[in-house]
Amino acid sequence: MNKEGAEIKSALIKCATGLSASETVEEFAVDGDGELKLVKRKITRRDIPPDIKAVKMLMEERGELSDEELEAEKAELLKLLNENKD
Repeated sequence: MNKEGAEIKSALIKCATGLSASETVEEFAVDGDGELKLVKRKITRRDIPPDIKAVKMLMEERGELSDEELEAEKAELLKLLNENKD
């Protein structure tokens, strides 16, 4: 696998497992001396949940599960979750 392919696969894995991202917004103003001065900095953190489409793409690449098998696995997992709630 070439470098670009490895980077794409790495990004797909991050999407499939979920990730955190932060964004920094900075505001500047000109002070009395005519120089820029940092007035405000806001850092926002976002948690991005796992993406089921990315999971499906990874599994298809590996040739592991079909759509029907994925649906059956989903139904089984939901059944187990509901049983554990009671």
